[in-house]
Amino acid sequence: MRTISKIIIHCSATREGQDITLDTIRKWHVDGRGWSDIGYHFLVMLDGSVKVGRPIVRGGAHTKGENKFSIGVCYVGGVDEDLCPKDTRTDSQKLSLKNLMVTLKEIYPEATIHGHRDFSSKACPSFDATKEYKHI
Repeated sequence: MRTISKIIIHCSATREGQDITLDTIRKWHVDGRGWSDIGYHFLVMLDGSVKVGRPIVRGGAHTKGENKFSIGVCYVGGVDEDLCPKDTRTDSQKLSLKNLMVTLKEIYPEATIHGHRDFSSKACPSFDATKEYKHI
């Protein structure tokens, strides 16, 4: 079993309200980037449902230099109509993300929760995940 020290939250960088599927993101990653699978372990859909992507036993492909010891979680959305960063999470996504963070912290109590932006110059996930989930 992998040692997990971080849970890293991402956004799909798709327009607010744009509904995409896990298979769409998988296609972007596999066909577009040449990866072996979707880079994220979990995807939170607009309706709040949580889809399983890459198996947790495999390292992700979501945050350069951090994949070996992390879990990647992505929510659908993250930009406005002009593709500018925006917290577009629906109420259902907010609830599901929080519940997923609680569950993952129960399984990996030593893991810290971060936003992708903590490790890159990107705005992703378009909100301060580290601050929002610091009490979990």
